[in-house]
Amino acid sequence: MKKLLLVSTFQNVSQIVKKVEPDLKNKKITFIPTASKVEKLGFFVKISKWKLKRLGLVVDELDIANASHETIKQKLQNNDYIYVSGGNTFYLLQELKRTGADRLIIEEIYKGKLYIGESAGAIIVAPTIDYSTEMDDKTKAPNLTEYTGLNLVDFYVVPHAEHWEFKKAVAKIIASYSNKLKLKVINDNQAIFVEGEKVTILEK
Repeated sequence: MKKLLLVSTFQNVSQIVKKVEPDLKNKKITFIPTASKVEKLGFFVKISKWKLKRLGLVVDELDIANASHETIKQKLQNNDYIYVSGGNTFYLLQELKRTGADRLIIEEIYKGKLYIGESAGAIIVAPTIDYSTEMDDKTKAPNLTEYTGLNLVDFYVVPHAEHWEFKKAVAKIIASYSNKLKLKVINDNQAIFVEGEKVTILEK
């Protein structure tokens, strides 16, 4: 049964992980910071890693843009959980598709492995990421020719509602797509938990 925890800002809601997965101590999490590599988000990535360690997890970092297919496969299969950080959604999807990590992640999720997606990591699980152009610059993924996401859910996460930096982008996405797509808008203190076909909004 698939288990997804989709968030805007992980540092705000990290304790929610214990609600959905109580036994975390010494479990290994594959930490994928790739989306952040084309944005200035190193500080936030460090905080997310620290928060995961505070939960008792062993963080195994994996930048899929610079790893071999075998390394990606080995880490995703052998570790207990998967975490995909925020950053540029288009660059992230480009690298997931280029390396085949997209298919490997989907396989592991359908085996029951918990997936935590932050911002870009939450957006990519939708059927398509095209709706997120208001938030991210497509030109940072010059080799991405189509925008099909991991298609793990039938809705589209819109993160960072009410955040000063993204407020206008969120409003534009809602205005453009609310009549066409099943949007799920969350602020930085909320998370969407998907367990099988059940979808729940959790608060900090």
